[in-house]
Amino acid sequence: MIQIKNPEQIAEMRKAGRITAEALLIAQENIREGVSTYQIDKLVREHIEKCGAKPSFLNYGGFPASACISLNDEVIHGIPSKTRILQEGDIVKVDVGAFYHGFHGDSARTFPVGRISDEAAKLIEVTEKSFFEALAQVKPGNRIGDVGHAVDSYVKKYGFSTVKRFIGHGVGHALHEQPDVPNYGTPGRGTRLCTGMTIAIEPMINVGTDEVVQLNDGWTVKTADGKLSAHYENTVAVLPDGVMILTKA
Repeated sequence: MIQIKNPEQIAEMRKAGRITAEALLIAQENIREGVSTYQIDKLVREHIEKCGAKPSFLNYGGFPASACISLNDEVIHGIPSKTRILQEGDIVKVDVGAFYHGFHGDSARTFPVGRISDEAAKLIEVTEKSFFEALAQVKPGNRIGDVGHAVDSYVKKYGFSTVKRFIGHGVGHALHEQPDVPNYGTPGRGTRLCTGMTIAIEPMINVGTDEVVQLNDGWTVKTADGKLSAHYENTVAVLPDGVMILTKA
């Protein structure tokens, strides 16, 4: 069942979203060569808890950290570690959630470590822009298929592929709610968007194949061909006159 939020609930979700966005900014400020993914995760957790919130991901389904931190060909759900040291040229996906006053925020970004390849830079740029292509389709009366099609058709122009196995989702009292929000679809098909829906739109875009594999740790997802992947996500609310990004600092 899709949970529709009233204006007061959306205002509370903006607070959770702000904490989430601030944690991502702190991660960005500290991403550099020689830093471990464990250190980034620690800073994220400290900020969320300092704000009186709880990290949404910590112990979620047994996940052992507060942020998913995935490097290079890792798509999502990378586990932070003291032995994963950032290197010049890496691209780092940081996915963060904060639970505050009964609601979650969920957001992700891909950050460069120093100088990165032209291909990596283009991938990050196209992934971010594909989110905003999707955002333009979020309005009452449009459908989930319009949102997903906007992502998929945009990235294909650049020869990139959209991950199909993992998708966006509703967000609210639970971290993952209905509806499902794939990053592909058919215009005019799927669940109709209506005022009060809150969803996470999160393009996961690969340089090569859209196929992915899950590692034996039970969490980390990588591209099947070992090529780069990027991730960009915000939680948004459908409003009577359009859309609001809830995960803003």
